[in-house]
This record gives sequence, C-alpha cells and structure tokens, in this order.
Amino acid sequence: MSDTPVDSTAIDSSKRTWLIASSCAGVAGGIAAAVPFVSSFQPSERAKAAGAAVEADISALKPGEKMTVEWRGKPVWIVRRTPEQLAALKGLNSQLADPKSERKPSELTPEYARNEARSIKPEYFVAVGICTHLGCSPSDKFQVGPQPSLPNDWAGGFFCPCHGSMFDLAGRVYKNVPAPDNLEVPAHTYLSDSRLLIGSDKKA
Repeated sequence: MSDTPVDSTAIDSSKRTWLIASSCAGVAGGIAAAVPFVSSFQPSERAKAAGAAVEADISALKPGEKMTVEWRGKPVWIVRRTPEQLAALKGLNSQLADPKSERKPSELTPEYARNEARSIKPEYFVAVGICTHLGCSPSDKFQVGPQPSLPNDWAGGFFCPCHGSMFDLAGRVYKNVPAPDNLEVPAHTYLSDSRLLIGSDKKA
C-alpha cells in the first residue's frame, strides 16, 4: 500500500475539466437536435403553396394547347381554345346535363364563369382536372370525330377512362354518364395578358 499523498486539487481540476467538456458536448448536441425540430415548425414552400394562390405564366401557351399547374394539391388545367373549339361549344347544349352551369353554381362555377365558355376570357378555360364522379383525372380528347368510347359527333373535350364520363371543352358534363356535375372552375383572375392567378379572384 502506497503512502504517497493524493493531490486532491489535481483530481478536482481534472473532474472539473471533464464536467465542462461533457456539458459543452451535451449543449452542442441539444442545439443540433433542436435545429431540425424548430425547423419542422417552419412551413415548407410546398405547404405554403398548398393553401395559397398560384401564379401561372400562360405566355407560351398556343391555341389548342393545355398546361397543368398544381393548386392545393390538385391539377388545374389551363386550355387555350381555338376559334373552332369555341364555335363547337354552341351546338352541344342538347347533349349536356348542365349546359348553363346551374347545378351547385357557388361550388363549381364562379359567377363570372357562368357562361357558355365557362371562363373570363373565352379563349382560355381554367378548370380543376378531377372528374366529379370518383375523383379520377380525365384524359384530353381534343381531336374531333369518331373515336373509341366516344360519340361519332365528338367535338373535342375530356374523357374519364375509369367509368366513361365525358366533358366538353368547357368542362360541361354530358348526359347519361356517371359524373353528376361539370368540372370545377376554380377562383382565378388575370394579373396581365400573360399572367394568371389561380385561387384568388379579388380582381375579377
């Protein structure tokens, strides 16, 4: 057994150094863990866009073309109709279930879109691309004339392959198909000739 005296100050000093180092490491770890936790409270760009109005640049959209943007997690179609496509809308009323958008007008068709073209500017059609039957997304069927699953006098529009619902190029539903209502026209307004705001109509 050694009789060498123990230096208590050395022990206290080393213990103090160890405690300080441990505490610093713990604080650093706590901060590192807290950063992602705090960050999780910050809304992501996607989350902010989900509830906010979305701006679309339609300057490159040519007649007869369609573009899709996302708004509130839904696909929104913007179709630039040709003069021929607009003219074809006039002769379809007898084939449509709700040609004047009188069903659920406040839910599906804003007041400024309760017209034959269902739009603010006849040339442009804006609609939520979700079938009003079971929520499928209809396909583009812009080509006119006889086609599989479509009438022989098809004037162009949208076809839902899930259950056979058909819509014209104003999103108006045909008679005797599963979908009960026209496609939804979301609130929208034009910021300029080339910029469209979807989700807000305060300027409409």
